[in-house]
Amino acid sequence: MRVRNLALAAVVLGGLAMSATSDEGMWLLDAPPRDLLKKRYEFDLTDPWLQNAMLASVRLNSGGSGGFVSSDGLLVTNHHVAADATQKLSKPGLDLYNDGFYAATRDQELKCPDLEINVLQTITDVTKEVNAAVTPEMKPGEAFAARRAVTGKIEQDSLKATGLRSDVVTLYNGGAYHLYRYKKFTDVRLVFSPEKAIASFGGDVDNFEFPRMNLDVAFFRAYENDKPVHTPNYFKWSEIGPQENDLVFVTGHPGTTQRLETLARLKHRRDHTLPYTLYRLRTLEAALSQYGMQSPEKARQAAGDQHSVANARKAFSGQLQGLLDPKIMEQKAAQETELGDKLPPTADHPRGAYESALRRVADVQVKLREFEKPYGLLETGHAFYSPLFGIARHLVRMGDELPKPSAERLREYRDSNLDSLKFGLFSPAPIYPELERAKLTASLTFLAENLGGDSDLVKLVLAGKNPAARADELVGTTKLTDPAERKRLVEGGKKAIDASTDPLIVLAKAIDAEARKLRTRYETEVEEPERQAYAALSNLRFKALGSTVAPDATFTLRLAFGTVKGYEVGGEALPFRTTLGDAFKKSTELGGKEPFDLPKRWLDGKSKLDLATPYNFVSTADTIGGNSGSPVLNRAGELVGVNFDRNRHGLVRNFVYTDVQARHIAVHSRAVLEALRKLYPADPLVKELTGK
Repeated sequence: MRVRNLALAAVVLGGLAMSATSDEGMWLLDAPPRDLLKKRYEFDLTDPWLQNAMLASVRLNSGGSGGFVSSDGLLVTNHHVAADATQKLSKPGLDLYNDGFYAATRDQELKCPDLEINVLQTITDVTKEVNAAVTPEMKPGEAFAARRAVTGKIEQDSLKATGLRSDVVTLYNGGAYHLYRYKKFTDVRLVFSPEKAIASFGGDVDNFEFPRMNLDVAFFRAYENDKPVHTPNYFKWSEIGPQENDLVFVTGHPGTTQRLETLARLKHRRDHTLPYTLYRLRTLEAALSQYGMQSPEKARQAAGDQHSVANARKAFSGQLQGLLDPKIMEQKAAQETELGDKLPPTADHPRGAYESALRRVADVQVKLREFEKPYGLLETGHAFYSPLFGIARHLVRMGDELPKPSAERLREYRDSNLDSLKFGLFSPAPIYPELERAKLTASLTFLAENLGGDSDLVKLVLAGKNPAARADELVGTTKLTDPAERKRLVEGGKKAIDASTDPLIVLAKAIDAEARKLRTRYETEVEEPERQAYAALSNLRFKALGSTVAPDATFTLRLAFGTVKGYEVGGEALPFRTTLGDAFKKSTELGGKEPFDLPKRWLDGKSKLDLATPYNFVSTADTIGGNSGSPVLNRAGELVGVNFDRNRHGLVRNFVYTDVQARHIAVHSRAVLEALRKLYPADPLVKELTGK
């Protein structure tokens, strides 16, 4: 294995090189676009700049990004990324998610029950080792097992050698494999979170829209040995922020993109995966909304789930709209044809190999259609929308998996992942039985709606009851709400699991054989054949075009860049930024009604604010879901903003990059300081950020 310092010979998006003026790319930090930045922006991307960016950027296990902003472990992210933690820290009569929180002194900072942050330390190219384990004569199941074994061994050896969390990451859909090593922190404490009304001003109405006026920020502090972590690598907070046409960078952990997928795969997403996903999300959204309407306390309990589901529903709706646009699909088809035409029909038959790889991906989609719904419902867990079932499944599978050698286990139970798994599994975060009943009722009903009441699987899961009655039974008598019971079952191993009569444990055991069967089928009939076909496509693209672009997103640290600038919609020119005054103006115009209501603190303190202060801004930098909370940096590496969203025009970026109207949206660094100084007030926090 060797640590990467040189650029990776990469593939080209959809078979076409990037536009000469495009800011496309979620770049690997070990393969940064130095020449591109030098040529286009006269910017020298130095090793010290990159090193600080890597060691100052953080990934949160709640699904977002962030960055250290002081030498004492202070980090910034989004309010909506922090929502998981603030919800778990709340209780009846104390609603940190809606009402906000500020710890004026460090002894007031609140320890989060199960928040883990990861900081990337090194990247190592292990492609040669992984590929050497798979031989051409292997069947898909054998190849998958061999690949799983070698990646498990690499991770295990790395963990033993370094003590760092070690993850082998698949890049270019199987064209490369890198080992990412992370330092992790599990003592993370809440420092500041504003009121939900100002953090998500405009709510679902303005979600994925611009202009925006949101203070979507939150601050945590990382601790080690009960003391703030010393973080010499951090982002200096800019008191000026970005100006129009400035070059900016985004460091964060974009979740997933599908830009290298074939036309056949995208058609499958359009016609099958996304419609199913949206049906599920709308079902859950309705159930959560109905539950929250029953009382203020129930609304508080459901708020985090409701926001997550609504956000996902709107994002996937935008993706579907993109794939339903004939121009996008025609573009993808043209790209595939153009690349095929560039491949010469020489003795080694690259054109034939290209066409063969495309056919293999298309054939996989036919097989996937046969069992995608049962796989999603049973193995992915769509039929069991509750952390209680997730806990039960982990307990059952740990009983079966932990006795095996680490490299032979399902990936989530390898030694390299075990500490993080147990950290979440034993979390003391509150679980609300009535909420879980409502969620399970909805998802069990969704199961029956998709497979039918006569399905053997539905009959097995419902056990002779309707979904509501079955949910009552499962939640009403389980002991898994108690972390001590979960720990007892893990420590007791398979013997304790087999002896358990907990209804959720019994259910998880009853369906596990069928769920594992579906997982194995997915791994051998979909995942492995697609990986091999995409690896072949990656090599052929590079042979044909000889250019370099970033791989699809994998929730690993990436660097994006772009220009701060507005755009036009329907002939109207939208400026690159909004101001604090715009929030008051919009609230007044809409009668101050939810979701355009402002917190009392803001209404009372309006006269204290400089209303011309820049509030939110947009840039062309390439971001996606998972970039929430990402630091936005200037040429000096200073933090000038905190990314929190993209506009609706950017939702197609999962599949194609565009910067005509697509923008990511960030909170301006000046707005954060203005609010902290004059409204909250949080002078110690401001001093830590600015030194003043």
